[in-house]
Amino acid sequence: MSDEKGSAIVVIGGGISGLTTAIEAAEAGQRSVIVERNPYLGGRVAQLNRYFPKLCPPYCGLEVNFKRIKQNPKISVYTSAEIESVQGSEGNFKVKIKINPRYVNTKCTACGDCVKVCPIERSNSFNFGIDKTKAIYLPHELSYPMRFVIDASPGVCPGKSCSKCVSVCKYNAIDLDMKAETVEINASSVVYATGWSPYDAAKMDNLGFGKVKNVVTNMMMERMAAPNGPTKGKILRPSDNKQVKTVAFVQCAGSRDENHLAHCSSVCCMASLKQATYVRESDPDTKAFIYYIDLRAPGRYEDFLKKIQADASVVMIKGKVAKIEEDAETLDPIVTVEDIAGGKKITQKVDMVVLATGMEPSLKTANVSTNVKLDENGFVDADAQAAGIYASGVAKRPNDVTTSLQDATSAALKGIQSAVRR
Repeated sequence: MSDEKGSAIVVIGGGISGLTTAIEAAEAGQRSVIVERNPYLGGRVAQLNRYFPKLCPPYCGLEVNFKRIKQNPKISVYTSAEIESVQGSEGNFKVKIKINPRYVNTKCTACGDCVKVCPIERSNSFNFGIDKTKAIYLPHELSYPMRFVIDASPGVCPGKSCSKCVSVCKYNAIDLDMKAETVEINASSVVYATGWSPYDAAKMDNLGFGKVKNVVTNMMMERMAAPNGPTKGKILRPSDNKQVKTVAFVQCAGSRDENHLAHCSSVCCMASLKQATYVRESDPDTKAFIYYIDLRAPGRYEDFLKKIQADASVVMIKGKVAKIEEDAETLDPIVTVEDIAGGKKITQKVDMVVLATGMEPSLKTANVSTNVKLDENGFVDADAQAAGIYASGVAKRPNDVTTSLQDATSAALKGIQSAVRR
């Protein structure tokens, strides 16, 4: 299938950077196409409980952006889609997109009757495996598009041998015969807004993830604290669902480490400071310990750091965590850390540990046939690209949401300039 609507800006990635790039370009009159591999838009921001600088829930901003997309005929969206190839030059790119079947068509009203009869469960990737969904599921409660999707991965949905969801759907919205299709887009420019993935915490053997039951990652913590998360906003430790009273935050879990991620992930310090407020707000008797190498709170965020430092129930210790073990009886994590200021090794038993795992660029491990050039850390090297190839947000470097939005506006302007030069 070939796109015949004329040249567009193709934005690869439907997270906050990709959405902003496409929307800003379209509202300036340039046709934009969003290509997102997930069955929903919103990216990592949709998984947060709150984000800087206002510490507001992400749905308030995402809902506005989804409305802007719906109202703008110059924006096309492909979810559950992946780039097969990008060929050509500025003003004359040919972008091939594979659209994978979601097995639920546009007739879906998200009524949920299908979920009630589905017998199969799957790990909920949106909540980082903390809970489960059925094989047919809505990615999250503000999912865009607001449509269910079937996980047809091996060993999940058995397809027509079950078909209970098909039988119960009164809108004929479920199509188990749906096939993948390929679309070719004529593009004046291509913007990579491919974002990031949390670094695999299991690769750091000494930090106990996957072995010590009550060690979680910072993104898992975001889902725990979120009202629409697996624990409905209650911070409960995984082993026994007990309300936590003491939490240790381990900074630079994989970042600034030549054996893992050589770069600083930029936002981890602020994320842990923010999450310390989640802990403190959950119960006035809670206590948080933050173990860090350096605390980085640039510019206006320094005031937030000072606010957290003023809380006597948040203890900040400069030192690198050597290991995390488990108390066999209580399942409490035991943190061993070098206290640099005190000049000694200390151990601390807590209810739960949160690892501030770093940002790994999604393109680093993606199987995408493109002509984009990456730097030594796997981020898009903005200065090395051919004309008409741009990047936005964390695809270029670790950034917070505010900086990513600013960068996305810049990418939209560059994309428009490529269209004008066409």
